[in-house]
Amino acid sequence: MLKHPTRRWLAGIGLAGALVAAAATPASATETEITLGVYFDNVTLAAGSAGKDRSSTISASAPVTLHDLTVQYDFSDLAGKVDVSSESLGNDCTTPEPHVLRCVQPFAQHIEDSRGAYSLSLVPTAAGANGDEGVLKVSFSAQGFSPVTHEATVRIGTGVDLVAGAEHEFSVAPGETFTEPLTVSNAGEVTADGAVAYFDHDYAIRADQRYSNCNYDGDHLVFCRFDEKLTPGASYSASLTHTLGADTYAPSFIHGNAYWQTPAEFEAYEARLHHLGISLGEPGTGGKLTLTEQNRIQSAREAQADTDPSNNWSHMDITAAGSNGTDLAAIGAEVSGEKDAEILASIGFRNNGPATLDYSRPHSSVTYLEVDIPQGTTATGVPDNCAPLRGNDLGEWGEPGGEKYHCYAAIMSKVDEQETFDFTLRIDEVIADASAAVKVNVPCQCDGGFYDDIKPANDEAAILVNATGDTGGGGGGADPSLPITGDSTLRVAGLGGLLLAIGAAGFLVARRRRNSFVA
Repeated sequence: MLKHPTRRWLAGIGLAGALVAAAATPASATETEITLGVYFDNVTLAAGSAGKDRSSTISASAPVTLHDLTVQYDFSDLAGKVDVSSESLGNDCTTPEPHVLRCVQPFAQHIEDSRGAYSLSLVPTAAGANGDEGVLKVSFSAQGFSPVTHEATVRIGTGVDLVAGAEHEFSVAPGETFTEPLTVSNAGEVTADGAVAYFDHDYAIRADQRYSNCNYDGDHLVFCRFDEKLTPGASYSASLTHTLGADTYAPSFIHGNAYWQTPAEFEAYEARLHHLGISLGEPGTGGKLTLTEQNRIQSAREAQADTDPSNNWSHMDITAAGSNGTDLAAIGAEVSGEKDAEILASIGFRNNGPATLDYSRPHSSVTYLEVDIPQGTTATGVPDNCAPLRGNDLGEWGEPGGEKYHCYAAIMSKVDEQETFDFTLRIDEVIADASAAVKVNVPCQCDGGFYDDIKPANDEAAILVNATGDTGGGGGGADPSLPITGDSTLRVAGLGGLLLAIGAAGFLVARRRRNSFVA
């Protein structure tokens, strides 16, 4: 059993991520070129409600340890409209002046990319009325860095209560279509002036239609805007047809979620993604998707906030029926060089299909690899998702000098794409036909992994150093008759990288990883 926990660096777009609304350079030119950022969501509060809790997101462009980390909130523009408080008041936070909260972290803080900082409770006052709004000013600084600032809009709107529909279950074969009843109810006492459904679908769920009031990221549905008025006590529904991708692994379980928001709340979400530089896709070119039983009364739209967002989710569970497996083939390498030369060996695996492997829900590695280092060479450069394997123990991720490595892969492997891992090998001794092997789908007592390959014969490939052209003998190590790739028609891909998009809901961000995804 591997005793070192497999770790990975993941960041979702969703409600988390490396949010950089403003950037700051260090105060001194002699300091590193790391930049800081701070962001705070725009917020709509329902008048007379218990309010909402929100926190700043602070970020750094590279891993950094900060001293005297300081976050300051200036809510003077909200005086009389919104009460602002913090559980940290009296601990890290003080009020140096009215309507200002200053929070200083007394201990050094290490930031890998982004994190939340100092939550606020935002509660409408008794005098706060529908239509009131103000600016919340946020600043973030640290020793050696100039402050960065951001301004968020806090407004008061009418309270409504959108409730998502029931859970649905389907059994569908890859390539088939199915229809989801998309349902929302207004459980409040006030007419809801429109609604937005945001979708969190697994990669296998593809859009069957492209409606003009919905946005799409490729074949994936991102969100739909509905301008119908939803009267209190009524339910509304639309028939939404999906296709289960022909490359869906089967049998398997697929999941999809829809989250309902008021238009004002969705505007805040859009603003967050805009600061990230992330698009919410493109509108469809077909007809309009409408909710039935809508009220057509026309009036000026006011900001509204959901008083109970906990019931805004609806879910569907899909059983991918039938049998549709896949073949992950190992990719080896053939390199050469003189003594003391450092050479790059790109090894990995290719998904030959017919099914895509998608482990984005559990955020697990689709497979695990074992890499032997050829005799006469030393691994001086190692990907950060590979660690030396010493018996049942793992060394540090990215640690050079090992004889054998255990590597984890990305959370998705699409058909006809390959994932490669770049090892830098120093040639200590020139040995003709020195060979080793890379193996894919190796056992691991870890989350994820793939152990039902439809063509296990190509799960191992050779790593050859200074081949003479006759692989029938030579310097020991792996079986020299192994192919350079798991499929003899494939060759090692060139350098470069492709960031895998995980549906419309998130990206895999593997910081400082020296592996690439090549179609």
